[in-house]
Amino acid sequence: MFPIIPANSATAASGNDEGIFGYGQTASNVSMTNLVSNAGVVASDVAGVGSVRRQLAACEYGGDKGIFGFGCIDGPPHPNVLSMTNLVSNTGVVASDVTGVGTARYHPSACSYGGDKGIFGFGRAASYVYTAATNLVSNAGVVASDQAAATGTGRKDSAACEYGGDKGIFGYGNTSGALSMTNLVSNAGVVSSDVTGVGTARGYLAACGYGGDKGIFGFGDIGQEPHATAVTNLVSNAGVVASDQAAVTGTARTGPAATQYGQDKGIFGYGNDGSDTAVTNLVSNTGVVASDQAATTGTARNYLAACSFN
Repeated sequence: MFPIIPANSATAASGNDEGIFGYGQTASNVSMTNLVSNAGVVASDVAGVGSVRRQLAACEYGGDKGIFGFGCIDGPPHPNVLSMTNLVSNTGVVASDVTGVGTARYHPSACSYGGDKGIFGFGRAASYVYTAATNLVSNAGVVASDQAAATGTGRKDSAACEYGGDKGIFGYGNTSGALSMTNLVSNAGVVSSDVTGVGTARGYLAACGYGGDKGIFGFGDIGQEPHATAVTNLVSNAGVVASDQAAVTGTARTGPAATQYGQDKGIFGYGNDGSDTAVTNLVSNTGVVASDQAATTGTARNYLAACSFN
């Protein structure tokens, strides 16, 4: 007799074995990527594909692929905001630009939902307009037009991750100051109204899943001196955000990115601690954030994005 393997077992899981960091800003905008192995090792730069940009977002779709989307090219006071996307294959290859759909914006966030789909949400559009619009990503990587703006607060600089196996959460961000509210995403891609925030209000943070059904928000800018923080907030498999965990021994920084790897672990990487850095911090499958790993061979930068694949 062959053993019966439940459909929701670890053996059946996919899409979170490897990761990819991409795009961002150094002295100028870039488009290079760095792959993350299923052991959490970050590879050297891969020549970039698609338009150079920063302040974009990324998420998984299709069970084993990813997508980078939105962002901007020029800095203030008139950022050239974008809505283009770039698909990531299940081998980590980034495709050329796809003409954008939905409100062009920068500093959105994104996560997967429903097991094989994704969602981009929030951000700042042209003329400094904060938006709560969302765009669903099908399991074939097709980005839909704007959903009616969620009842949540329009904002930029938030982060998002998966939880509960098939749901997502947007959290934190900025308008005229740092925020800590969250918005849950159902397994049908419906974004809820604001949930009172927990933990240190901040923007320019990152988030990823861990443990198979939980998430973590980490790092960011609290909006006052000293700006950078390394605090983290765990998200339960019911979408409940916990209070601040004591700052990890990792470098406090703003503008990092984060992704899952190894099926049930996570990694925060890059950002700015006064200057651009390429340090990373691994997240165990119990949500414990490790101290800095030696800077990778990748280009130090901030305002990048990351997602898992394979």
